[in-house]
Amino acid sequence: MDKNKVENYIDEALSEHEELFLVSLTIGAENKISVVIDGDKGVPLRECIRVSRAVEAQLDREEEDFSIDVSTPDISKPITLKRQYVKNLGRTLNVITEDDKYEGTLDEVTDDHIVLSWKAREPKAIGKGKVTVQKSVTLTYTEIKETKVKILFS
Repeated sequence: MDKNKVENYIDEALSEHEELFLVSLTIGAENKISVVIDGDKGVPLRECIRVSRAVEAQLDREEEDFSIDVSTPDISKPITLKRQYVKNLGRTLNVITEDDKYEGTLDEVTDDHIVLSWKAREPKAIGKGKVTVQKSVTLTYTEIKETKVKILFS
């Protein structure tokens, strides 16, 4: 199975809705095609079905047997694309870099970096006790090893 050909079919199907984008495409043993798509405002189930059918219609089962699975990103999987960061503005992220780990609210996303903010308790400059301070960090995409959305239950 030609991965580039399949990717072109997926891109063609996604082009009907500009808010949708391809996160990953893998073709495994026995031509098992696994497609993960995401959207700026989420992805309705009907869009996964539509993309699956559009790609399936382009491929010939007589030529090569295959199976196709179109899904959305698993919340437990890391963020891999800049566009996914934009989608998660305002959410709490866990970010791992080479040197440190951060947990904070995603406040800003640019072409080169993200900005996280959080509140921390620190000792007072004078006297006993602690005071709550606002902290933030700017991280470039090259510094980031892994980012996951923190799942919060209310």
